[in-house]
Amino acid sequence: MNEQAIRDMALKMRRSILDISHTCNLSAHLGGGLSMVDITATLYGSVMRFQKDNPAWEGRDRFILSKGHGVLGYFSALLAAGIISEEKFATFQTNESDLIAHPVMNMELGMESSNGSLGQGLSLGVGLALAAKKKGMDHKIYVLLGDGECNEGSVWEAVMCAAQLKLDNLVAIVDYNRLQSDGAAPDIIDFGNFEDKWKAFGWNVCGIDGHNIPEIHNALVNCQVEGKPKVLVAHTVKGKGVKFMENNNEWHHNRLTKTHYEQALIELEGN
Repeated sequence: MNEQAIRDMALKMRRSILDISHTCNLSAHLGGGLSMVDITATLYGSVMRFQKDNPAWEGRDRFILSKGHGVLGYFSALLAAGIISEEKFATFQTNESDLIAHPVMNMELGMESSNGSLGQGLSLGVGLALAAKKKGMDHKIYVLLGDGECNEGSVWEAVMCAAQLKLDNLVAIVDYNRLQSDGAAPDIIDFGNFEDKWKAFGWNVCGIDGHNIPEIHNALVNCQVEGKPKVLVAHTVKGKGVKFMENNNEWHHNRLTKTHYEQALIELEGN
């Protein structure tokens, strides 16, 4: 792992998110996109197997964005990895664009799945992981969820199923920023000890700092237990990198005006 290269990639991704959120002139899910950047930068910059010129390569690792509203943290990774072009990225939220407010399956652009309604991605990940096992293939399945999304019962059905099937080729990552659309996540549904919940369902659990790149990388490539799916509970800051957005739920979904954009760039460069 080249830590500095991943840091540079993450910074470039955050800048891309701010640029496109401003130029599209529409509200966008900024907070949850920014909180997941260090995770997706590490995945696409160091961990995942893929071919940027052949996104449908059968030997690739699969990435599923279950928290579909965090799409800016996904599209910016595809851009930084060279899978989509600057020209394609610039079409975000324009008429007839392939890049809208949630991912739409398009293997030419490296997008494995369509995700809008929350709570669906892990079930798809279970199916892909089981299929890989049955085919004798060694690629991994990575599924990124939100902590608020884990209020959905369908998530826990998939959690139980994955453990029962011993899918140790499946890695769930929870963007644990403790905020969701309606407010502080513990005020909506308080999970108590979130990591213990996953352990109780039979998963290999790694609690990490979701902005510490060496820690993210180590948890992704190591911490493996045979016969157990793995979950990274990544403690993150919503809006990470832009101080006035950090832990400010007004930026869950908001429009980036020229004034806010210019301020955000100053703060990003300062960080």
